[in-house]
Amino acid sequence: MSLTNQVNNILGEVKDSGSGRPVAELGWVDQVRVIPPRVILRMNLPAFANSQRERIAQEIRDSLSNLDGISDVQIELANSQSPPDSPIGQAGHGQVAEPQSIPGVKKVIAVSSGKGGVGKSTVAVNLACALAKQGFKVGLLDADIYGPNTPTMLGVADQTPHVTGSGTSQIISPIQSSGICMISMGLLIEESQPVIWRGPMLNGIIRQFLYQCNWGELDVLIVDLPPGTGDAQLSLAQAVPMVGVVIVTTPQRVSLQDSRRGLAMFVQMGIPILGVVENMSFFVPPDMPEKRYAIFGSGGGKQLALEKDVDLLAEIPMEMPVQEGGNKGCPIVIDKPESFSADAFIKLAKVISQKSGLSSE
Repeated sequence: MSLTNQVNNILGEVKDSGSGRPVAELGWVDQVRVIPPRVILRMNLPAFANSQRERIAQEIRDSLSNLDGISDVQIELANSQSPPDSPIGQAGHGQVAEPQSIPGVKKVIAVSSGKGGVGKSTVAVNLACALAKQGFKVGLLDADIYGPNTPTMLGVADQTPHVTGSGTSQIISPIQSSGICMISMGLLIEESQPVIWRGPMLNGIIRQFLYQCNWGELDVLIVDLPPGTGDAQLSLAQAVPMVGVVIVTTPQRVSLQDSRRGLAMFVQMGIPILGVVENMSFFVPPDMPEKRYAIFGSGGGKQLALEKDVDLLAEIPMEMPVQEGGNKGCPIVIDKPESFSADAFIKLAKVISQKSGLSSE
């Protein structure tokens, strides 16, 4: 295990005496830099936890100093976090700093879903490729650390990004494919290797993908978030200013229930909702393209959009080439641009570019 991983694991064991939750998970410790023989980190406690300051600092120092190769632990003190009745405080994470833009990246748009299995990554990949076909410079960040599959969808699962430097000076070069540049945890681990990380380590790799990746000059960075309402969503919202988020759902009720929760989370965090995409709206048989079969019901995306007073951005049909293109690493907007699904993705990209004010100038 690397020294950085050992440090993050130890920080995950230092807990708030009130809630029993790790202080790193609560956002009370961040900006961890491991520069042997020194560890530097920032501690930012909310006002109600100031009485624990000395105890937490001493516990961190004692634990980290026992690591081989570490002889100095420096703790920087930040200003108090937002009060516990603020939206971020209610989520259990402190708002530790103002969001920081990514050099060279004009816009950041997240693609999210309340549950897995709704085709969120398929939407994110094809949206990115469709925007690139419109002439925009596009990047794709796969923030689904535990289940990264965009490398397979883009046909680059066997490639490894070039990395220069080390520690906080490390720079990763994204992989080029289908007219976009992308980075994913799936490019850095073996295909069958599980990612068993606590929140602080996940937050760290997402920040590294954001700020230590050589994105160059981009009109837009699409971020494919993991399903649900967890650390990755909070990390992104706290780290970088976003134009907005696209919520992906399918028509059936269980998907809508989870999508409502995900949408509400972004509203609570003050992130604009660009709208709802209903995926798998209907099935188009390859031998009868004039037929439409609503396998998962109908109208769910429209219902969610009306309930939350947001736009229904697109209804994406199910077609066999969508699955085939994902398996062979060629998204449908590239592989079958004349298909119904590709046409829906291209129209979605046009709507997104207009709503988010994208410009290729």
